[in-house]
Amino acid sequence: MKLGEALRLRSDNYKKIDELRNRAVAGAQIQDGQLAPDSPTELLAQIEQLHGETLNLVQRINRTNVATKLASGQVLADALAERAQYLALRTPFENVASAASTMQQRYLKSEIKIVRTVEPKALRKRVDEFSHKHRTLDIAIQEANWATDLLD
Repeated sequence: MKLGEALRLRSDNYKKIDELRNRAVAGAQIQDGQLAPDSPTELLAQIEQLHGETLNLVQRINRTNVATKLASGQVLADALAERAQYLALRTPFENVASAASTMQQRYLKSEIKIVRTVEPKALRKRVDEFSHKHRTLDIAIQEANWATDLLD
């Protein structure tokens, strides 16, 4: 199995676990004399089994991420952390640029004048830089995901 397939399976498992949890909670209490649409006990057993399978899969993914190197020589696990950092950096710069771009409506000269403390254009340039680095790294990561076999 390729690393990319394992990542997709992990995502599917998490979605399935969430769906099973919602169904189990919905059937935990019912009106007297009615039957539960699903047995919460059976659903919890399925959740437990699926969590066990997912744990094994996540452990294999983690081992693969640490052992795999991108074409640049960077360890995949490090590249994943770097990619997340670019995304995390982009958001506050985007938010501040947006706040600084808001136009003030003044109707009288006696109203308080609001001035910018930062230049939105410069901040947006940084946002573009972070986005470009994120996209470039993401392409390399995706390439590795579909070229790398999952370790045991």
